[in-house]
Amino acid sequence: MTTGTMDGFGRPRASAAPADAGLVLLYAPGFEAIPAAFPLRGDLAIVGREPPAGGLCIPQSAVSRLHARFTPTIAEAGAGDDADRAGWTITDLDSRNGVLVNGRFVREAALAHGDEVRIGDAIFKYVADEASAYVPYRIDGMVARRGPRASELVGGMRIDAIRTEIDTFGPTPLTVLVLGETGSGKELVARSLHAASGRRGGLTALNCAAIPANLVESELFGFRRGAFTGADRDHPGLVRTAHEGTLLLDEIGDMPLEAQAKLLRMLETREVVPLGAARAEKVDVRVVCATHRDLQALVDDGRFRADLFARIQGCTLTLPPLRARKEDLYALVRHVLDRAERPDMRLTFAFMVNVCRYDWPYNVRELEAAVRRAVAVATTSELDARHLPEGVRRVMNGYGEAAPKAAPANPSPPAREPAQPGAPAPRAAVPTESELRTLLAAHGGNVAAVARELGKDRTQIHRWLRMHAIAPDAYRDPKA
Repeated sequence: MTTGTMDGFGRPRASAAPADAGLVLLYAPGFEAIPAAFPLRGDLAIVGREPPAGGLCIPQSAVSRLHARFTPTIAEAGAGDDADRAGWTITDLDSRNGVLVNGRFVREAALAHGDEVRIGDAIFKYVADEASAYVPYRIDGMVARRGPRASELVGGMRIDAIRTEIDTFGPTPLTVLVLGETGSGKELVARSLHAASGRRGGLTALNCAAIPANLVESELFGFRRGAFTGADRDHPGLVRTAHEGTLLLDEIGDMPLEAQAKLLRMLETREVVPLGAARAEKVDVRVVCATHRDLQALVDDGRFRADLFARIQGCTLTLPPLRARKEDLYALVRHVLDRAERPDMRLTFAFMVNVCRYDWPYNVRELEAAVRRAVAVATTSELDARHLPEGVRRVMNGYGEAAPKAAPANPSPPAREPAQPGAPAPRAAVPTESELRTLLAAHGGNVAAVARELGKDRTQIHRWLRMHAIAPDAYRDPKA
């Protein structure tokens, strides 16, 4: 008798380079001529205006002929959970305009998943996997070989995966649980599920967090006249109102435990018993539940029934937060402008840099409010960074500075020359946007004068101005 070897379930060994890592385009002027995603493969990748075969071509004047190099790196074995994990390092090839990672100039930097990389006027994010899956999806919503996809859900690869699940679960009678942060579009997914169901009834919604606990049960299941003080007529309840349609239970994590028990019974029997009624009534309703809460944690704390959680989690759709799908920002901004009946509005590069840098903690709802505000305060058909809320613009503080260097183990204070009387205070190596604007205003837009004051070449000043999308002409006196 021969004994075979048991199948192994150990940790897979890392390859020489990360599997399907790459760059995903977030925004660039002329994005139509730039790949939506660039998988990094092999032992070397060059990015530039005229890279060698197999490199990433960015046809912009702000990009040097050979701008940056990507090389794979591997963590040393035995380094803990991250051992043998491969990554990529970006190196600036003495480019004219430099390389920024997360808003800071770098000479060389090891990249982590989600890092923002700017090369010339093209903004990417680095992904540690699935780079190839992004390739067909352009940032304006066009999909290779398919064109635009008709849907209320706006987005690329991540949202297309949600659309596929909606197409799968929509026509079924199964209860669906939609998870996602506040403002991420859970109600929109519910509407899409209802549209895909083909059910004759409408979509009825209840926000479980907005109704007092003692009223949730009567709102859901209805009541008979005289069931309690003030019940002067029959009330059908939302479940029966949604008969032959879809019932959305938003923020189900806030539903009281007693109502949860009756909801579970309704899901299992498809019957409801209104308050004050003697017998159950049959209902044909499809239920969609949504929440931003961690239901498993609520189950562990005894605040959500384990049997109800087991009943509703079979078909779960999880919406990614907006910060995890920044490649959709441009399409979402254009969508909001269309809904605001302002498709004519132009977006400056500075506007989109701010939009890409901000993490949008309240997701699409916050983005829509910011864009609508920008439209309201703009006096022309151009949206610039100054039209965004201050909280969004604040992320640009320190943008374009050099990345901090690691301090030596035993640092010694650098030798300093004694200050000369009347000498100007030392300036930071890279001026901030505010400092540049102040200097331009003081010198009437004269770039040469700004360069002399900073002790820099005019070419360097123009580079910083392009980085912050500052037009010196705006500071010149037209009568001069």
